[in-house]
Amino acid sequence: MRRFGIGAVWALVVFNLGVLGWMGVSALREHTAIFDTPWGLETFGQIENFVRAWSESNFGRAALNTVVLVVAASVVVVVVSAPAAYALAKSRTRLSGAMAVFFALGIGIPVQVIVIPLFVLMQDAGLVNSLSGLFVLYVALSLPFTVFLLTGFFGSLPEEVEEAAEIDGAGPIRTFVQIVLPLARNGLVTALLLNLIGLWNETFIALVFIQDSEKQTLSLSLLGFLQTQQYSGSDYGALLAGVCILVLPMLAVYVWLGRRIIEGLTVGAVK
Repeated sequence: MRRFGIGAVWALVVFNLGVLGWMGVSALREHTAIFDTPWGLETFGQIENFVRAWSESNFGRAALNTVVLVVAASVVVVVVSAPAAYALAKSRTRLSGAMAVFFALGIGIPVQVIVIPLFVLMQDAGLVNSLSGLFVLYVALSLPFTVFLLTGFFGSLPEEVEEAAEIDGAGPIRTFVQIVLPLARNGLVTALLLNLIGLWNETFIALVFIQDSEKQTLSLSLLGFLQTQQYSGSDYGALLAGVCILVLPMLAVYVWLGRRIIEGLTVGAVK
């Protein structure tokens, strides 16, 4: 059974790598060649596809919006979640247990279920069609998962270190800032990276709450580029180049820091 599971995982990995490789190669080929010989390399090297995708889809402005929004929201989520998760992990009261369940329930509620009341709430606050409003939504919707993740990680840290700090006269805040946070670096980096990847690829919330093209994120610009291609005649080379522009930055981050993500998840999973 174990061999079957390992084989299935490797088959999935090979399939995904094949799709990624085909997408990268096709993004550098002419539109007609992609359909004539899907697995060939004719006309390979068409850098113009990326230039056309970038210029025709407003990717420049969208990339700036996405980088600022996603980085700021991810950092704020981790900064807010870390003390909350530490308090939940170290507290033994009934209230802390109820709050942990509350955050866990927040993970299981699909955003599609709450999008209408969210829209009404944001409209009343004047935050619809606003990057600041999208920032607030990203932070709020990312908190349950991040708190839940960090709670498990803080719970895995040895209590003897905190007890020694308490004996030395350190208060809870000083212990958290000077001792716990450095020990939890892997968990914090993992939470930050997972939020970066998730928010970078987010489309549904941005589609509902953003209307102006100047405030679009990369995923919305790619969607608009696809719609433009459908009306003016699809150029799949340029379209796949646009997909690469969206996917490759987060893929590079994951390849670079993927081990840190796995280490943070595995350390927080056991105590």
